[in-house]
Amino acid sequence: MADRAHQELLSWIRLTRSGGIGTKTFRQLLERFTTATEAIERLPEFVRSGGRPLKLLPAADAEREFHAAHRLGLTYVTWRHPHFPEPLKAIEDAPPLLVVKGLTEVLAQPMIAIVGARNATMNGRKMARILATGLVSEGLVVLSGMARGVDGAAHEGALGAAGGRTVAVLAGGTDVIYPPEHAKLHAQIAESGAVVSEMPPGTEPQAPLFPRRNRIISGASAGVVVVEATLRSGSLITARLAADQGRDVFAVPGSPLDPRAHGPNSLIRDGAILVQSKDDILDNLPLKRATGIKKSPGSHPVIQAIENNDKNMDGDLRLQIESALGSAPAAVDELVRQCQVSAAIVATVLMEMELAGRLERLPGNRVALVGKV
Repeated sequence: MADRAHQELLSWIRLTRSGGIGTKTFRQLLERFTTATEAIERLPEFVRSGGRPLKLLPAADAEREFHAAHRLGLTYVTWRHPHFPEPLKAIEDAPPLLVVKGLTEVLAQPMIAIVGARNATMNGRKMARILATGLVSEGLVVLSGMARGVDGAAHEGALGAAGGRTVAVLAGGTDVIYPPEHAKLHAQIAESGAVVSEMPPGTEPQAPLFPRRNRIISGASAGVVVVEATLRSGSLITARLAADQGRDVFAVPGSPLDPRAHGPNSLIRDGAILVQSKDDILDNLPLKRATGIKKSPGSHPVIQAIENNDKNMDGDLRLQIESALGSAPAAVDELVRQCQVSAAIVATVLMEMELAGRLERLPGNRVALVGKV
């Protein structure tokens, strides 16, 4: 049984790290085949019509990653792990697995995110600490990105509360401490809470990885609190992601003369909940969120189409769907209407194309061809 579980985890790593398999396709494969191991065994059937072979991560590379994580004391938490955050599992582009340093059970508790400016004012950092301490005292786990400024202050405030636990989501590998001056904070969080990343161990934080990190912060939380942020900051990206994910957005107001208050003030103007104390958050925070995506077998259009793949589709039909696509993003619903075929058939063709590396999935249920002008 242990060998089977290990093989299944390696299969999750292989699928997650393979280019051309997005989170939607990953979810569809797992719904159809039950296990990642079976999905890998059956993949050739669905890339046959895609145009070119899928570049699946070699099993040896997955084994190397696993052993590197094991040596560092890291734990893998997949969608099917009992401690994977249920709110995060429910978002459209949830990471299939998380690499965790610390206590995985913390991830299953209700979480609230506090984010803000790296160059925060003294009062901004103080407010983040006060809010974090108060929220933790009410049984919540404070989640942030371990950045300088507000993030670090929020983690410190959470750790300062009695029995305080906090979760840090990193853009790079869980073992890569960034910024370097947060080495002590990193160790403290891992001891009583959890440090989390979707990236393999050893990954250095790079600019494109921070928006991906932000979607985890917002997705795993019941709500996001913004304390100081400019209009073009990553914290406002997190707030927008939270709104798109159906999370509550909270903001601490500030002086219009300080650019770091422009972000929270604009959020309040646009409907965010004004925060002056922890009570403003607690009074408005719905902790009973939709928990995960639970679909009965056969309910997904891709599953329906896979079952009847050969008899429902011929080359002309695939060509019709592919010809309707271009480099400009197109809504999948519009593609179904334009081609006048079932959503199940369109979904299967799109999955084949994504597995072949010819299709890119975009937010808003849109798709675009890769490399076509």
